[in-house]
Amino acid sequence: MALKCLPVWMVHCAVLSLGTFFLTPAWAVQEVRVGAAHFPPYTVRPEIGVDTGLLPQLLDALNQLQGDYHFVIVPTSNARRYREFEQGRMDMVLFENPTWGWNTIAHNPVDMGLEDVEVFVAKRQPGRGQTYFGDLANKRLALFNGYHYAFAGFNTSPKALTEKFHASLTYSHASNLQMVLRGRADIALITRSHLIDLLNKNPQIEPTVLVSDRVDYIYHHYALLSPRAPIQGAQLAKMLQALRDNGQFASIFAPYKIAQVPAQIPGAQAVP
Repeated sequence: MALKCLPVWMVHCAVLSLGTFFLTPAWAVQEVRVGAAHFPPYTVRPEIGVDTGLLPQLLDALNQLQGDYHFVIVPTSNARRYREFEQGRMDMVLFENPTWGWNTIAHNPVDMGLEDVEVFVAKRQPGRGQTYFGDLANKRLALFNGYHYAFAGFNTSPKALTEKFHASLTYSHASNLQMVLRGRADIALITRSHLIDLLNKNPQIEPTVLVSDRVDYIYHHYALLSPRAPIQGAQLAKMLQALRDNGQFASIFAPYKIAQVPAQIPGAQAVP
């Protein structure tokens, strides 16, 4: 039936429905560029176009939640992310912490309400138990280059780590785990979420791995927004809370034992 033949009240309803459906025109959607550096399982090799990890899942959920902003990944690296954030190449970074070298860079922190931990991993051997992780002296450590470790006073200097802690530094938790299993290192420190991912993909090695009850460091994740970002901290915080409320946070992060914790309300002032 032609639209002109419909009763006036039905025409009004149709127009209102169309208006609701197209509430945010395509031209009005604002793009939010999200920096992504290799940090498995959160982000996996974005610089070479591998679109896997928890970050793409989270951005998909944010994009499906609303139509005012479109979140896109901008590949960077652990070393370059500070400079490129300052230069305005990205609007925000996720799964960060203000204490990880951001103290001199202006940003607006948004508490994501997520926590992960760094654990010690050794090769399982007869008679070896949790006491093995109590003393790191004279043990060869396998560490991720550039990561902040509590046992080392968060000193990321390769020279200090190699000289004081007999550390081998790589850019791969998987390589560090293999060093331990092959006897080239005594202990590796691995983000628990990544360790779960590695063991899920390689179940045959799980019986050979001894994981510490001792935690080196608890990561409390934040989103850091550029002062020039098109989205405000309060807006992002509401979106993240909506994902917690509808269960999408749990579906994304719970399989990796990334804990949901109460998030603080974002402050109004940028840092520094």
